[in-house]
Amino acid sequence: MIFGPVATADAAGAILAHGALVGRNRWSKGRVLTGDDVDAALAAGLAELVVAQLDPDDVGEDAAAATLAAALAGPGTIALPAAHGRANLAACAAGLVQVDGAAIDRINALGEAIGVATLARFARVAEGEIVATVKVIRYAVAGAILGNATAAAVPVRVHAFRSLRIALIATTSPGVTDKAMAKTLRVTRDRVEALGCTLVASPPCPHRVADLAATVIATEADLILIAGAAATVDRADVVPAAIIAAGGSVARLGMPVDPGNLLVLGHHGDTPVIGLPGCARSPKRSGFDWVLERLVAGLSVDSAAIAAMGTGGLLPEAERPQPRAVRAAGGAAVVGAIILAAGRSTRMGANHKLLALWHGKPLVAHVADAIAAAGLPPPIVVLGARADAVRAALGDRAAHYIVAADYAEGLSHSLRAGLAVVPAHWTAALVCLADMPRVPPAVLAALAAAATGEDVIAVPEWNGKRGNPVLWGRAHFADLMALSGDVGGKALLTQHGDAVVTIAAPDDAILADIDTPEMLAALGGIAEPV
Repeated sequence: MIFGPVATADAAGAILAHGALVGRNRWSKGRVLTGDDVDAALAAGLAELVVAQLDPDDVGEDAAAATLAAALAGPGTIALPAAHGRANLAACAAGLVQVDGAAIDRINALGEAIGVATLARFARVAEGEIVATVKVIRYAVAGAILGNATAAAVPVRVHAFRSLRIALIATTSPGVTDKAMAKTLRVTRDRVEALGCTLVASPPCPHRVADLAATVIATEADLILIAGAAATVDRADVVPAAIIAAGGSVARLGMPVDPGNLLVLGHHGDTPVIGLPGCARSPKRSGFDWVLERLVAGLSVDSAAIAAMGTGGLLPEAERPQPRAVRAAGGAAVVGAIILAAGRSTRMGANHKLLALWHGKPLVAHVADAIAAAGLPPPIVVLGARADAVRAALGDRAAHYIVAADYAEGLSHSLRAGLAVVPAHWTAALVCLADMPRVPPAVLAALAAAATGEDVIAVPEWNGKRGNPVLWGRAHFADLMALSGDVGGKALLTQHGDAVVTIAAPDDAILADIDTPEMLAALGGIAEPV
């Protein structure tokens, strides 16, 4: 193709490259100039025009765009008519887009004349939505380049959602309210019906392996969803163990998508089974949606497929109706910890429990080290009784220290002091007791991962008993700060039961605080050095 100014008298048959005012008429670029056009331009005093002149083997922009779009149109898509050098592919049904990114890269690397853009792989689309566009940048494409582009094309396809019968099994345990169960059902029904499927709710069953296994066996559906009363953090937990006990298999526990990390994927016979992560109780988009959509679209999902979801697995802000108020410098949500270390330790006699040694370091230091090992930022440490000694016990560990002047008036006053200095970028605070040295970093990390919004409360549970620490979303800070006396946040759990998510703990460490010399001795600790 030849591009540039030519004498107007020689412009017949060329393509007008730029818009031009000819007399009182405005000619648009792309106009194929006729003999009458040449006469009109000359009469208007235009001595030359900027045009594109095609070589014999060139293919015009609309014809080229239409040819490549036809090569890219796969099952579930249709190539729309080309105009102005552009041809779009539209979805013939709601579903997921399948794109070969390497093939698109090869086409776009052939030169500057053609540009192909698509939606992301596995993007969810509605019927009629544009899934790809072919744009011829110049007014024509050399025939050889167009031939190479069509040869490199791998069809884009849309896997249509199927109308499936999906069962929801919800398990119950003490503290799970009817309101919370109703919310889970409502949110799940909306999510399933938006895919064109039908949700059938099974009667709730106790959060025990045998009961859940029996329910799975008795459930007939195309896909089974399990909303466990407690989050799953190990293959020995109730949900994966029940799938196995029912005669099924577990392909994957956990996924590199946030939110959605604690998802379980298994099968009972040929029926896929998904153990829902805690975030699935919210309508916000999560990794659960990614897996659910692929299964409804008839795509295979296995452990390798989930492992490959990490790139792009940190879901963008637009995927969550509520903004992440807590964010670090890079934009990700932040959960921090508050260590309540202000108590007087009166039941220990002359010694202070937080200064007692266990495995060579003070009890309070174990809590701070677990927070660091869980990947949380430096904690807020609330000091009170023997503030200087407790602070010294933490050495040079990174922390923000605050002294609760009224700590002697009860636990609520220490909690209020800590909450008052929580950074504005924290979306939730993990309230930790300084006398619980056995709580492992994995439990803290699982609680932090449950912070999918500012309204979440996450509580660890072992053998049906709830323990500490407790994660509180920012939406509950005002209620916590309104407490008085020697009470902590657990006084609010019943009031906010629909916001509570339980996290299964591996042992009784979440119940074991050290209050007396006998408890310290049973732990194997040594009273503070004198």
